[in-house]
Amino acid sequence: MAEPTEKRLVGETGVAARVAQVVEGPIEGLGFRLVRVKVSNANGCTVQIMAERPDGTMGVDECETVSRAISPLLDLEDPVGGAYYLEVSSPGIDRPLVRVSDFERWAGYEAKVELAVPLDGRKRFRGIINVPSPDGATVPIDLPDVKPGLPSRIDVPLRDLAEAHLVLTDDLIRESLRRGSAPPQDGDDLDAEAEDDEAEGAEEAPLVRVIPQPKRPKPKADKPVKAKGQKPKGKPGPGVVTKAARLKNRDTLH
Repeated sequence: MAEPTEKRLVGETGVAARVAQVVEGPIEGLGFRLVRVKVSNANGCTVQIMAERPDGTMGVDECETVSRAISPLLDLEDPVGGAYYLEVSSPGIDRPLVRVSDFERWAGYEAKVELAVPLDGRKRFRGIINVPSPDGATVPIDLPDVKPGLPSRIDVPLRDLAEAHLVLTDDLIRESLRRGSAPPQDGDDLDAEAEDDEAEGAEEAPLVRVIPQPKRPKPKADKPVKAKGQKPKGKPGPGVVTKAARLKNRDTLH
């Protein structure tokens, strides 16, 4: 009997929630975990799905495996209701923290945490995360440069978590490369400076594979919408990415 899947602490809303409902089960069936679904206005509309193996690793071929598996399901269920680009990616180095095990795995590293409910009058915290409590209810955060008289450590209730992600630092980059959760680098004997430069380059230019759209019958009354997959510009968050253009005629959608 398979072990129960660890519950995500942060859920999606709106269109992202509908997409997550469609893809989470099939992604888990392939041996991966859904990290996050995000819908943005990039390229008109982009649906970004972050996934990973339980150990936190994710390669470009594995992104493609997930993309090919969930694309037909998204076409069938149509949770977006319009033309969009599907982007399946790894969480990247400055990854979101969405499970208790994420906080355990990355204890000792800096993170930004935002709560849905204020704690001592604050919702946003930045500091070094520690190992969560044995029951997974709270995570201690060491706060740097606090004012005299204020506590330097707080226990954040994870039930109130709205968003959390690691902060990109040199130490995090080196550790991610060591664990294999960052994009692979060329050369085995990189010094710290070269290693950081390589990791920064990997963030700016992730591996991208464009998957052609499936052919569909063309509507008789309207011309089909055409689009091409595009490589992301600027500095993307994920480390490895595979994209697919999901093209539909907006006029025929309800």
